[in-house]
Order: sequence, then C-alpha cells, then structure tokens
Amino acid sequence: MMKFYFSTQSIDSLRQYPLTQRMAYLDEAAKKMTIPEKTLLNVLKLIVIVPVFILLLRVVNDWTSLLWAGLVLLLYPLLVRPIQHSMSVKYLPKVLPKE
Repeated sequence: MMKFYFSTQSIDSLRQYPLTQRMAYLDEAAKKMTIPEKTLLNVLKLIVIVPVFILLLRVVNDWTSLLWAGLVLLLYPLLVRPIQHSMSVKYLPKVLPKE
C-alpha cells in the first residue's frame, strides 16, 4: 500500500534538507517516473481540474458556482501534491547526493 506524504518533511530521506532543496529533489525524482506513472498522475490532475472549468461555465446561470470553482481550485494542491510526492518518493535515492 502506498504511503501518502502531505508534507515534504514527512519524507525521511529529505528531512535534513531545507525546503528549497527538498522541492528540487522531489522535482528531479518526479522526472524519473515512468511513462505510465506520469500518465496516471496527469489523469488525476485532469480529474481535479475539469470540474473547475465546468463550474466556470455554469457562472452564467448561477454565480455561486464561481465560489465552488474557487474552492475546488484551492483544494487542488491538497489532493494532487500528496499523490505526486508518494509516487516520486521511490526515485529519491537516485537523485540524492551520496553521503
């Protein structure tokens, strides 16, 4: 079962680094993901983003859908980042400097 990391500090191998380095290492690890993993992550991102555009189209009929679109957009990092971190954490040993 995949462990979800809601913060970069919760990843054991990155705990000793400052935030900018942790983000850089996770970015490098994300680049090493396989094509199916990248595809799955992009599909999950689309599943979160598409409702925002649907809600924006409904603003003409109901202005409260603009509020819902904003809420979904604010929740985007809370939904996508943990999944992205969890999928890329297995590639961290390949991008971390040797100690």
